[in-house]
Amino acid sequence: MKKKLIAGNWKMNGSLAANASLLQAVLEGSQGMNCQAAVCVPAAYLAQVQAVLAGQSLIALGSQDVSAQEVGAFTGEISAGMLKDFAVRYAIVGHSERRQYHAESDATVALKAQRALSAGITPIVCVGETLADREAGKTEEVVKRQLAAVIHTNGHCISEIVVAYEPVWAIGTGKTASPEQAQAVHAVLRAQLKAATEHAERVQILYGGSMNAANAAELLSQPDIDGGLIGGASLKAADFLQIIAAAAR
Repeated sequence: MKKKLIAGNWKMNGSLAANASLLQAVLEGSQGMNCQAAVCVPAAYLAQVQAVLAGQSLIALGSQDVSAQEVGAFTGEISAGMLKDFAVRYAIVGHSERRQYHAESDATVALKAQRALSAGITPIVCVGETLADREAGKTEEVVKRQLAAVIHTNGHCISEIVVAYEPVWAIGTGKTASPEQAQAVHAVLRAQLKAATEHAERVQILYGGSMNAANAAELLSQPDIDGGLIGGASLKAADFLQIIAAAAR
């Protein structure tokens, strides 16, 4: 049975002092817990967090994005090779905020996943529907289209990715898909992966819609929910540790 993965997405939050305090508390509190965990931090803090996490295996380092380009005149972009220099283990790609505010297409997300994989970094590929999509009955259509682009571009490497289902209507809103709603979409994604690779069961599918300390255990008990992509709760050591503990059961 594969271990669950709890990945914190700090988004555009943090400071040198706050980061140090948060990481110290998380490292101390997660000793002996039997699950995988990561923190995906702003690029400005990669060096600091790499140094804090060095020499331990409890918490892995992740980035919040990666460039679709390898190298060149792309001001402000950060390549997969650069991330690898900082011992980055995971890279979030296709987060709904990137899709919405930076107009990232399914094809761009698929290429970013490919760049990460080529550098030995595991992409956390985000898929999810808006409230309008859900109300129109298009949830399955949308998430399958988004994942299909990544499968098409990455082919036989698809079993090396992590998928995160994040219903856009439940991100940062306090609203959460019920465990049954989340499981239904996770099952759809699992079936899609099974059609693409014989190793689909090794792919971790995370839930990323306002998972918190109060609802984590129930969500994580669902058969196809293999962890969580945690936003606001990952900035509070006690809450993040409670979610990690729920995943370690």
